[in-house]
Amino acid sequence: MPDGVVAAPPAELSPDDPLAGYLLEAAGAVDIRHLDLNSPALKALKDAGVVVVVPMISAGSPIGMIGLGPRKSEREYTIDDRHLLTALARYAAPAIRVGQLVREQKAEALRRERIDQQLNVARLVQRQFLPKSLPDLPGWQVATFYRPALRVGGDFYDFIPLPGGRVMVVIGDVADKGLPAALVMASTHALLRAAAPRLICPGAVLGKVNELLYGDTPAHIFVTCLALLLDHASGQVTFANAGHDVPYVRTADGVAELRAKGMPLGLMPGMSYEEKTFRFRPGDRALLHSDGLSEAHGPGREMFGFHRVAALAGRGASGQDLLDMCLRELAAFTGPGYEQEDDITLLSLERMPREPTDPPSPAGGAR
Repeated sequence: MPDGVVAAPPAELSPDDPLAGYLLEAAGAVDIRHLDLNSPALKALKDAGVVVVVPMISAGSPIGMIGLGPRKSEREYTIDDRHLLTALARYAAPAIRVGQLVREQKAEALRRERIDQQLNVARLVQRQFLPKSLPDLPGWQVATFYRPALRVGGDFYDFIPLPGGRVMVVIGDVADKGLPAALVMASTHALLRAAAPRLICPGAVLGKVNELLYGDTPAHIFVTCLALLLDHASGQVTFANAGHDVPYVRTADGVAELRAKGMPLGLMPGMSYEEKTFRFRPGDRALLHSDGLSEAHGPGREMFGFHRVAALAGRGASGQDLLDMCLRELAAFTGPGYEQEDDITLLSLERMPREPTDPPSPAGGAR
């Protein structure tokens, strides 16, 4: 290296700057004093007193440059000086690139570690709000299944006890992933728990929760939710639906749908939710589910679909048998090596057939 060389401060060089292309083509030390390009980087280098720039290139890509000011001896840089600088840059560039890759890998590892920590917190939040046990409903059989996806979603379900021995069954899904979904799920769960005992009616409960979520939820996040008010003694249910997957009921006459109109929660203010009723007869069984089942994709990107869910709802010797059958059919549909795309939540609610010694139930009530 010639004595008295003064290194100038580095300049930012974007890939679309004309100087970047010029240096890549030159592939050696360049005297920039008489270089005329419409380049912000070139202007900055000249303003800093740089007279010679040496590009640092690795694997055909520029990774930086060396900028040198005038020599203290006021002599010009000779051809030998430039050859030496170019050779040094060629030796240094691969080592610098390796250092850059190591830093990038460390940054990526830290980013992934932070994401994993967030996912672990989200999973913990999600599981904390799932019921620890199933409700004791005389004359009914309840079965549930929940399996989170690799990326945490926002599925939830609950059995909220109400006055008079009734219970509100809720199942929902937050339209997002990760920690935000888990936090919105926790908030929705708490709001449902607070509103249900006061308002009782499923439509009113969903309307109240919708208003509260709309003001406090990010614009891109919303919640689908089904609320079903069950009088287990009579078999009467009143239900409302905020955009959630339609439940299916196996009856003696075939598979029925519990349809009610309503927008997802947190999407628009001032929403009302249609309420409908259904009376479970002994032997009737409902399948409540999230879109982790119906929207799962097979190898050809075909969706599992509601028609398959409806067909499964009419099968199975028991509620648990039905849920197991859903999972077996899903596994056969998606094939080996399938990576679950979304949380899967299944809930079976069956009114058990009466024993021969049981007294007949009172007549009346719409189906």
